[in-house]
Amino acid sequence: MMIKQTTKFILGLSLAVALSACAQKKQVTKGNALTKMAEKEFADAAGQYNFLKTQLKPNQFPKAYFPKNDSLATSGSGWWCSGFYPGTLLYLNEQTKDAALKTEADRILKVLEKEQYNKTTHDLGFMMFCSFGNANRLQPSESYKQILINSAKSLCTRFDPKLGVIKSWDSRKPSDYLVIIDNMMNLELLFWATEVTGDSSYYKIAVTHADNTIKNHFRPDFSSFHVINYDRNNPGGVQEKKTAQGYSDSSAWARGQAWGLYGFVVMYRATKDRKYLDQANHISNFILNHPNFPKDKIAYWDFNAPNIPDASRDVSAATIMASAWLELAGYAEKDAAQKYRATAKEILINLGTDKYKAKPGTNGGFILTNSVGHLPAKSEVDVAISYADYYYIEALGRLKKEN
Repeated sequence: MMIKQTTKFILGLSLAVALSACAQKKQVTKGNALTKMAEKEFADAAGQYNFLKTQLKPNQFPKAYFPKNDSLATSGSGWWCSGFYPGTLLYLNEQTKDAALKTEADRILKVLEKEQYNKTTHDLGFMMFCSFGNANRLQPSESYKQILINSAKSLCTRFDPKLGVIKSWDSRKPSDYLVIIDNMMNLELLFWATEVTGDSSYYKIAVTHADNTIKNHFRPDFSSFHVINYDRNNPGGVQEKKTAQGYSDSSAWARGQAWGLYGFVVMYRATKDRKYLDQANHISNFILNHPNFPKDKIAYWDFNAPNIPDASRDVSAATIMASAWLELAGYAEKDAAQKYRATAKEILINLGTDKYKAKPGTNGGFILTNSVGHLPAKSEVDVAISYADYYYIEALGRLKKEN
C-alpha cells in the first residue's frame, strides 16, 4: 500500500513539474514575442524619425501632422511640446543604436537649450526633462545637469506659496490663478533637482502642488477637472472648476485623466507616500471601469463625448496611460498589477496595427495616427502628434525591459 502511494506521489509530482515547465516555456515564449514586437516597433519608428528630421528647418520642432491636407505643423523651442522630439530621438537611439538619431538629438538640444530660463511657462518638465533629462540619464554631463537645475529654478518662479500651486496659464484678471491637471507632469523635474542638489525646496513645492491637486482637481469618482481657477485674493479658495480641452466642465477629458494617472505614479515613485499610490489606483479604476472605455483600450477623446462610439479616439491619451500602467504595475498589489500590465500590453499591441500606426514614409514622419489636441477649438483633431510618439516609445521601452 505504501509503495503504491509513493508511486502515485512521484507520478503526480512529475506531472506537476512537467506542467510547470510547460507553463514557464509558454511564459518565456510570450515574453520573447513581446520583446520582438517592441524591437520591430523601435526599428520602424527609427525609420520614421530619420524621415521626419529631413522635413524640418534648422530651428523647427515637429508638433503634429494633418493628414487631410498633408501638412506638417512645427513650432519654435518655446512651445510646450518642444521637448518631445529630442526625447523620442534619444529613446530610439537608446533602443536601436542609430547614430543618425543621436546626431539629430544633439543638434536640436542646442536649439532648445535657451528655454532653461523661460519663466513664462509651467511646461518646463515636458520641455526640458523629457529632452535634457533623458540626455543626462544616457550620457551624464555637468552641462546637462546645470541646464536642468536652471530649468527647475525657472519653474519654481511660478509657484505661489500662499495658494500652494504652480501657475499654469497667465490671465488678464488679477484674481485668476489657473492650474491645469497637465501640471502634474512637470513635477518630476523638481524631484530630480532636489536629488542632485540636496535642496529640499524643489521637493516641497512638488508635494504641496500635488496635495492641492488631490484636494481640488478631483471629483468623488476620481475623475479630474481640467482647469482649476484659484482665487488669488482668497488663499485656499477656488473660483471655478472647468475644462478647456474637454467636452464640458463636468466631463472627463481623456488626456487629462492620463496626465493625472501618470503624475501620481511619479509622485509615489519619488516620495513612497501611500496616498499617491492610492490616488493612482483610484484614477486607474475610474478609467478601467468606465462604461465608455473602448474594448481595444484606445480611449475616446473624452469619456463623456456625446457621439460615442463615433467619437474621435485619442491615441496620445492611450500611450500615456500605457506607460503609466507599466510603471504602476511595479508598485500595485498583485491583482491590480496584473490588470494594469495586461491593459498596457493590449494598448501597445493595438497601437502597432494599421488602424493606429502609420506606414513607412507617411504621416509626416510621425509613428502614430489619430490623436486629438484640442477638439473644442477644432485644433489638432485626428492627427499625428509629438507626445503620442514620445510616450509610445517610452512605454515600449518599459515593456521590453520587463520581458
